[in-house]
Amino acid sequence: MSIRVVLVEDQMLVRQGIRSLLALDDSVEVVAECDDGAYVIDALNANSADIVLMDIRMPEMTGIDALRAMRKHNIDTPVIMLTTFDDHELVTQAMQSGAKGYLLKDVSLETLIDAIKSVVNGETLIQPSVTEKVLKGLHGLEVSFESFEQPETLSPKEIEILRLVAAGYSNKEISEAMFKSTGTVKNQVSAIMAKMGVRDRTRAVLKALELGWL
Repeated sequence: MSIRVVLVEDQMLVRQGIRSLLALDDSVEVVAECDDGAYVIDALNANSADIVLMDIRMPEMTGIDALRAMRKHNIDTPVIMLTTFDDHELVTQAMQSGAKGYLLKDVSLETLIDAIKSVVNGETLIQPSVTEKVLKGLHGLEVSFESFEQPETLSPKEIEILRLVAAGYSNKEISEAMFKSTGTVKNQVSAIMAKMGVRDRTRAVLKALELGWL
């Protein structure tokens, strides 16, 4: 069964281009399109969707504001921000608002499809070319977390895994780099997040930065 996608992009030609690109892969299907973030909730209410691909800067409602509105309406469909902007402040705002992914529009079809599948499977990701800028911009930033208690100390191996997560590595890429099975890495990443009292990989990285672990 194909992954059902809602596409939110204000520029018609760009929207058509992304839709045509996704049509080349049978594993995904665009079930609805919006030309502004203001209409994404209606689109999700009218269509069964697995994921939203959403631009950030749109004239009536930005992608970040639309994402916040989704969460206020208890709509937890995962969102990937697909944008031309790699400003670390926008990335940080998007991830803190609940985005599960952040990609630039010049990614390849293969990268985009892999990202969609990863996010649908519960992972959180930032395109590696964006990650370095984000991490540099996060030092000294006040970040809200689920728990403000001092988390358990991570082992050197867990810190190593967290560094790879911060660099944008997927579980598969971490497993290849550390000569472990993907299942083992997935379990270790889950254990790291549990120790840190966070719900996803991005919050784990943000909290580790606040604690000076990275």
